[in-house]
Amino acid sequence: MAGEWRNGRLGDYILLQSGGTPSKARPDYWSGDLPWVSAKDMKSYWIDETEDHLSEAGANAATRVVEGGTTLLLVRGMTLHNDVPICRVRRRSAFNQDVKAVLPRPGTDPEFVPYLLLGNKTRLLSIVDSAGHGTGRINSDTLLDLSVKVPPLADQRAIACILGSLDDKIELNRRMNRTLEEMARAIFKSWFVDFDPVRAKAAVRREHPKWTDEQVSRAACPKLKPEIARLFPDSFEDSELGEIPKGWRVMALDEIARFLNGLALQRFPPEDGDSLPVIKIAQLRVGNTGGADRASARLNPDYIVQDGDILFSWSGSLECVLWAGGPGALNQHLFKVTSSEYPKWLCYFAVHQHLDEFRHIAAGKATTMGHIQRHHLAAAKITVPADANLLSAIDAVIDPMFESLWQREVSCRTLAALRDALLPKLISGELRVPDAERIAGRCA
Repeated sequence: MAGEWRNGRLGDYILLQSGGTPSKARPDYWSGDLPWVSAKDMKSYWIDETEDHLSEAGANAATRVVEGGTTLLLVRGMTLHNDVPICRVRRRSAFNQDVKAVLPRPGTDPEFVPYLLLGNKTRLLSIVDSAGHGTGRINSDTLLDLSVKVPPLADQRAIACILGSLDDKIELNRRMNRTLEEMARAIFKSWFVDFDPVRAKAAVRREHPKWTDEQVSRAACPKLKPEIARLFPDSFEDSELGEIPKGWRVMALDEIARFLNGLALQRFPPEDGDSLPVIKIAQLRVGNTGGADRASARLNPDYIVQDGDILFSWSGSLECVLWAGGPGALNQHLFKVTSSEYPKWLCYFAVHQHLDEFRHIAAGKATTMGHIQRHHLAAAKITVPADANLLSAIDAVIDPMFESLWQREVSCRTLAALRDALLPKLISGELRVPDAERIAGRCA
């Protein structure tokens, strides 16, 4: 197989197209639904949505539009000092001047293009230079002059099929996760914030005061299992937060969960053969420990992060995530959120319920790096059922969905590791397609 490959310049197999930015002074250019890709959108292999959108007039004025499936490469930005984002757009999209569309020349399969780039990512990183003020840049001429080995078209398609099947499984898992989290989040809001089952039962009770609780529950909450519906109260009582379900309690975030601040891990240097990646805010953002600093593994177990832990950055970029990036050491400026009394999902969604408020507080600290303090956790309140049977019944509904979120993300990590192991060997010709197919089929 390797003997059939051709040596050449990358520019022999691809073409580059530049994007642009329409005038911000023209609101009509930014009023459409055409995705406009910039560096901030290039966080995953597939780009489904972007922060900014253009009208067709805006796209025609100052940029290019490519069809769904096209590969995009970031060629300018601070990110390039650590990574070279290579993505594909899910649908017809425009892009800015810091991004290049990478199109196949005749004889190059379009599905093979992203893997040709990904398989040479280390070499792409090596050609990043500085465009001033520390901004990374990939010069187009240098990129196109990069020497590469490319297989015949049939092998290109086979390689793209193997790697694409793994990426498709990763994408399917993540789509399922987005749907599940939306469902769990909607249930939490309905039951713990809007109190929909209680309001429905209260309305029916007012109309039919002599009905049994079972009759009220069935009429008010027909979509809920009867054993759950009957546990919700049918009236409200006053509280410091206003009306809340009768028998429920108002509690502060720091009452329902323990917020463990991380360590200054520079004081715990790695030891030979016994270290952990340091999980900082940067790792929280990307969801993995690639390129992370290392620290000693001989830490108090409380400060060791495992898959499924809730991590909350209280400084800088305030984020709350369900970690699935593998074991690591908890750095300062991050809380590990745990509870011995309340379900994990309740702690997670309770933090998210106040996350916008926390971000607003942090943004107001003009003279220091934005952050919140522990008294803000004490001031942030939620309502929880005092009835352990109701909480247990709700847990039986939400917990399976919630736990599958991080478990499925761990599966994505395993699939990505397999893809990343196969990719350079397939791109170099070291691994033959039939062998890769057997490995992918056995491990995926």
